[in-house]
Amino acid sequence: MTAQATSEVTAASPAATARPQAPSVHMRALITWLAIFPLVSIGMLLLGPIMEPWHPVLRALVLTAFVVPTAVYFVVPRLFAGHGALSRKAVERAAQRAARKSA
Repeated sequence: MTAQATSEVTAASPAATARPQAPSVHMRALITWLAIFPLVSIGMLLLGPIMEPWHPVLRALVLTAFVVPTAVYFVVPRLFAGHGALSRKAVERAAQRAARKSA
């Protein structure tokens, strides 16, 4: 292997091995809140008039029966995927900047 090929391999290695870290507990809480708040708001707008005469505990039970599964199975995974894509792009950009500085 030539010296130039070796330097190309080492320059490409940080970008290939650099992986974003898992989101912190604070980021996970924010992402979960970003899923739950709009779902609760929409649920209250849609179901509120129907459930107005119901007991508050029954209203909460019905609302959460719709909101929690929707958030857990559909919304939160998509938000985490979006966060992961953004994190990967940020890591790749940082690795490229580091490679340019070292070159």
